[in-house]
Amino acid sequence: MRAQLAGYVTGFWAALPQIIAAVTFLLFVLIIVKVMRAILPRVLRRARMRTALVDVLVMLTSVTFWLLGGLIALTIAFPTITPGKAITALGIGSVAVGFAFKDVFENFLAGLLLLIREPFSKGDYIQCQEIEGQIEEITIRDTHIRQTDGQLVVAPNGYLFKNPVTIRTARDVRRTTIICGVAYGEDVDRARDVIERAVRAVDQVRDDVQDVQIFAQAFGSSSIDFEVTWWTGSRPVDIRSSRDKVVAAIKRALDEEGIEIPFPYRTMTFKGAVPVQSIPAEDVTGTKGSDRA
Repeated sequence: MRAQLAGYVTGFWAALPQIIAAVTFLLFVLIIVKVMRAILPRVLRRARMRTALVDVLVMLTSVTFWLLGGLIALTIAFPTITPGKAITALGIGSVAVGFAFKDVFENFLAGLLLLIREPFSKGDYIQCQEIEGQIEEITIRDTHIRQTDGQLVVAPNGYLFKNPVTIRTARDVRRTTIICGVAYGEDVDRARDVIERAVRAVDQVRDDVQDVQIFAQAFGSSSIDFEVTWWTGSRPVDIRSSRDKVVAAIKRALDEEGIEIPFPYRTMTFKGAVPVQSIPAEDVTGTKGSDRA
């Protein structure tokens, strides 16, 4: 036992110069990586490269430097380990690690692709399955989405990469639609003109981008239904606010023109005659003749 320990100590002292040289080399790599992380972002931003893509390139460059530096330091500390053997061992180990952390690597690669392709960016409103809100941050592993009710959802990038994503703010404007009904007795063309003038008068309606569209859509149960379509801001609050103002403007305009917005009507029919029982006058008034006397 003592002989074995003595052999370990002797081997350590023999390898100590190589270990010190390897540590020194790693410190040199650390300095290079820090200088690179300070200079490379400035160069890439001057080339007008997207911020997300700059972060990805800086991270990949740093990882590459550390991998190469680690392999070289390993061969310096242990000369019997050749770069080929180190790469082989690293490949076998990476397979085992890949199986163990499959989901982590999946989200990591998905994050890289999302940052490079940039289908959406910080500040966009998106919907993916049951998640809907504004993107606050996109990292390598996950995306932070603030829902309209204030709750924060941290969604794995793999989830956003594999499922369809609706980007609601891909453009500055978005279309919205409501249904408005007028009574059957009203003139359809006149009602359409009144509704159109009311919608155009709303400040948040962007008729300079796309024209307001109003079509008689269907014969409803108690009204002629119009489909009213206009364009407004693409944020959810813009949609809700413009819808509120448009509904109020249409209601006010139809009232001023005397055009009826009907309540639902129901007509009841019976197969046979319905017996009607006469009620004595004294039961209707609730007072008998003797009581009145």
